[in-house]
Amino acid sequence: MSEEAGGREAFDLFIIGGGVNGCGIARDAAGRGLSVALAEMNDLASATSSASTKLFHGGLRYLEYYEFRLVRESLIERETLLRAMPHISWPLRFVLPHHRGLRPAWLLRLGLFIYDHLGGRKVLPATRSLDLARDPAGAPLKDDFARGFEYSDCWVEDSRLVVLNARDAEARGARILPRAKVVSARREGGLWTIDIAHADGRRETARAKALVNAGGPWVADVIAGVLGINSSEKVRLVRGSHIVTKRLFEHDRCYIFQGGDGRIVFAIPYETDFTLIGTTDRDHEGGPGEAKATDAEIDYLCGFVSEYLKTPIGRSDVVWTYSGVRPLYDDGAKSATAATRDYVLSLDENGPPLLNVFGGKITTYRRLAESAMAKIARFFPQASGPWTAGVPLPGGDFPVDGFERLVADLARDYPFLGPFWAHRLVRAYGTQARDVLGDATRAEDLGRAFGATLTEREIVWLMEREYAARAEDVIWRRTKLGLRLTREEAQALDAFMRDRGTAVRSLAAE
Repeated sequence: MSEEAGGREAFDLFIIGGGVNGCGIARDAAGRGLSVALAEMNDLASATSSASTKLFHGGLRYLEYYEFRLVRESLIERETLLRAMPHISWPLRFVLPHHRGLRPAWLLRLGLFIYDHLGGRKVLPATRSLDLARDPAGAPLKDDFARGFEYSDCWVEDSRLVVLNARDAEARGARILPRAKVVSARREGGLWTIDIAHADGRRETARAKALVNAGGPWVADVIAGVLGINSSEKVRLVRGSHIVTKRLFEHDRCYIFQGGDGRIVFAIPYETDFTLIGTTDRDHEGGPGEAKATDAEIDYLCGFVSEYLKTPIGRSDVVWTYSGVRPLYDDGAKSATAATRDYVLSLDENGPPLLNVFGGKITTYRRLAESAMAKIARFFPQASGPWTAGVPLPGGDFPVDGFERLVADLARDYPFLGPFWAHRLVRAYGTQARDVLGDATRAEDLGRAFGATLTEREIVWLMEREYAARAEDVIWRRTKLGLRLTREEAQALDAFMRDRGTAVRSLAAE
């Protein structure tokens, strides 16, 4: 930070929004040597960035809308990101059954050929044809589906991606402020003055040379309400809802199903014992924080996959739902499905610079951050150049094919861990799983057990290292153990975290 008149320090860059785009920009900027602060009014990744379909993918269906640049950039990024975070991202194989009466087989094969070659695939295996009458992937499907195709994409733990970017940004000097709402920001004396209200009642004012509005679905609200700026640029809020059921098939491949309405829906093995199904595409009315899966959307998703499965599913099979609002740039498309998923970066130079971030998808978050820095680089000649490609996120410093070895070594050195526990810890923390466990030689050394392999030592780690403050932060964003904990266990965890947070704040105030 630089000194300014009055002795207060000014950040180079202040970012509003703690989703994947905001945290990605914070990490990129901090790694270039800029002083950075980021404020998020809730928990990190508490909205859109924890409500995705959890995929690093090119967007096969976007080829139909001629979004070749977006698809190519996304396909290239898949493998770049896979190498940087092999604990929270891994390859998947997707089965696309041929549905007679919808897209012809030759068109599907052509689209997959383009998909295979557009991004210069190197690590992931190529597309192949399937005889679903013989392949195990055909077993859960109706006999009507005799032919299909199998192609590659990648999974990502979306909310962990956000937190790990924030952690890395902080390690490089950034100040990360979760549960800190920017109530106003104004241009004064060649700088931005930013007023912040913390959830614990504290007030704070910061100054910055440049401001980034990465408010996600609140991006337009920030422009109008927080900044008080009139803008002709609009955001289109599109709701994507998902359902989770008990596991619907035994193999480890995913399905991509086509619908007669032109949409596609994924069915993906999820958290070992479940299946994730989504997503919908509906224009969202109301506040961004009010998104939830409606009965109509749940019925739609159940009906969609039941067109393909031998055993149909209904609402009684659904164990959890989630929904998020995508802040798409309003390009005037007729339908939510056709609206562009590409990002738009709008620079306002009417005084200290303001960069507004519209749209984007989780696969291109790193490239979006690079593009954002390219937009504002001339204001910071001291900043170094791009650096994030291939640089591991915390815990990701091991080979793409080294995950199973990491699990085996952890289970060997901590023999009290069962297979599920060891696997879960490495998926969450990678090489840092050992830091979570420390010198424990038995489960009791990890303190109080809250259920589903969640222990006091891990909770303290998450509170001290990963910004968690409430049970929901842990069981729905840092992990997905909310699918396994009872209501009573979740309540006990929340009480523990609240008490510990109060005690820590009391000590800090002394």
